[in-house]
Amino acid sequence: MGIHYDYKSTRGAKAMEKQAKRERKLAEKKAKRQAKSEPSKTDEDKKIPLDQVITLEHLTNPEKK
Repeated sequence: MGIHYDYKSTRGAKAMEKQAKRERKLAEKKAKRQAKSEPSKTDEDKKIPLDQVITLEHLTNPEKK
């Protein structure tokens, strides 16, 4: 009988393992994509409010936040 003896008996288990692996990979990709697309909080700190006029000091002074 050899290798093919247990093919039918393990077919369902192998299919479930493949499905779980596929779903796990998709979840990891989705989490990675979502983390990448979220704007970081440091970007928000660097933005100038809309009600302020942009001056040369805003552009050239690296110490001012």
